[in-house]
Amino acid sequence: MSFLFNSVERFVAGTVGQPGDRAFFLQARDGNRLVTVAIEKLQVAALTERLEIMINSFRKSDVSIQLLSNEIDDGPLELPIESEFEVGSISISWDDSRRLMSIELLEIATEEIETLNSLRVQLSISMCNAFIKRSKALIGAGRLPCPFCGMPIDPQGHLCPRANGYRR
Repeated sequence: MSFLFNSVERFVAGTVGQPGDRAFFLQARDGNRLVTVAIEKLQVAALTERLEIMINSFRKSDVSIQLLSNEIDDGPLELPIESEFEVGSISISWDDSRRLMSIELLEIATEEIETLNSLRVQLSISMCNAFIKRSKALIGAGRLPCPFCGMPIDPQGHLCPRANGYRR
């Protein structure tokens, strides 16, 4: 099944669960249509970073591209949170004639799946910027990294490999 959103009212990343045990989701909504897909934290981080790089390069080369809004969509994910599929690969493209960013999310390919599900959304620059801001806050809201090894620290501490297993 392919989900195509030529105009979206909302495109956000969100989580369910506590830090260290969170499940990440992306949601796209247009009117009554709502599509939710499961995604990994690292994929959200990579998508966010790449969108930010692309937008910054467009703004440097084309001064007419402006970020119209500084708002962050910090509302919760919409219910029901039922994932249509789990995201495997992500592609991003820019439609210069319409001045829209196109993001396509494809399902993880397995032997059992004959045709892959996909979600494709087209976003304005300001909507991309709102997605970037929310996603950065979401990623930063996880567990703090260990200053020695970079691994996440649980509330009980963690066994740091750089400290020969001493609990920090």
